[in-house]
Amino acid sequence: MDLNSNSTGGTPPPTNAKNKPNPVAYCLLPIALFLKRITPEASWLSSLLIAPFFLWGTAMVAMKGVIPNTTPLFLAGVRLLPAGVLVLVVAILMGRPQPKSWLAWLWIGLFALVDGALFQGLLAEGLVKTGAGLGSVMIDSQPLTVAVLSALLFGEIIGLWGWLGLGIGILGISLISLPDELIFSLLHGDSLALEFTWQQLLQSGELLMLLASLSMAVGIVMIRLVTRYADPIIATGWHMIWGGLVLFALSGIWENQQWEHLELSGWMELAYSTIFGSAIAYGLFFYFASQRNLTSLTALTFLTPVFALLFGNLLLSEELTSLQWIGVCMTLVSIYLINQRNQITNKLKLVFQQPEAEQVQELRLETITSSDRSEVSNEATVSLTTSTAQRK
Repeated sequence: MDLNSNSTGGTPPPTNAKNKPNPVAYCLLPIALFLKRITPEASWLSSLLIAPFFLWGTAMVAMKGVIPNTTPLFLAGVRLLPAGVLVLVVAILMGRPQPKSWLAWLWIGLFALVDGALFQGLLAEGLVKTGAGLGSVMIDSQPLTVAVLSALLFGEIIGLWGWLGLGIGILGISLISLPDELIFSLLHGDSLALEFTWQQLLQSGELLMLLASLSMAVGIVMIRLVTRYADPIIATGWHMIWGGLVLFALSGIWENQQWEHLELSGWMELAYSTIFGSAIAYGLFFYFASQRNLTSLTALTFLTPVFALLFGNLLLSEELTSLQWIGVCMTLVSIYLINQRNQITNKLKLVFQQPEAEQVQELRLETITSSDRSEVSNEATVSLTTSTAQRK
């Protein structure tokens, strides 16, 4: 069947530059309906909530577009340090307090190493070997790790739906990261597939993206500890500055010709990923992280890879294999199940408890009716006995 045909007379499916159906475009309507459902009280709030995820998704595309003309660690440093300065300046103008204790600076330093240097460095290195959309899916699988870490450190309950989401997520990430040949060989019982070299896996961009995701997950958990001693926006600015300095230092040691091949369009892409993809996006995200439940915070995380897949397909003509698309869908489902597990459980309780409540109400009504009938019968008996006695 030709997917591009319009035999039904309806609107033809969205297509990319190569006139092929664009699966990501079909996600836009469900996204709009989902945002309307979770923020019915304020339309502007939904726009504010999706802003970090839109900016991150499109920044991944901008970084992928410029990375052939620069080096990954330099790119990561440019994305962090100037953005950190902007965040810090805005925080100072807002009157946010600077850290005052050595514990505050210590936590900000650890935060800078994990969520700044390590996360951004691994992300940029992984982006060299994988696409923007696929890399974004791998990065945004971090709610799986956040849920486990939050359960271990803060006692947050994962629950049935959370564990189901974790299982689906592991399968989805496996389909994304493992070579198609290896998966098909394992499905056909080919033992030679087990001779797959670990060196090949270690050199893959998908593994680097998974390690970056793990670093981000640890950073998300750390922000709750950081904000015990420092203002969240101030901490975000300083951690980006320190992380950027570390990345620039490593770039100076290991890389060369960082900017010689950059043109005006490349600098504009760097500016977008720095100002919008880092300063604004991180400032909003970590402010929300300090105010909301860690796992509920990422209720819209699945939007980042959707935006990255969409714009990566439209602007960079990136395409995925059939197994990778299945893995993407499974990963997005797992992210939704983990982030919305409490809401799903509560809704199911209401569904199953409502018939029970109705049955209890009916039993009460029957009991009340039987009691009323018994009282009437007793009154009639007493009345008849009294009347008989009076006649005698």
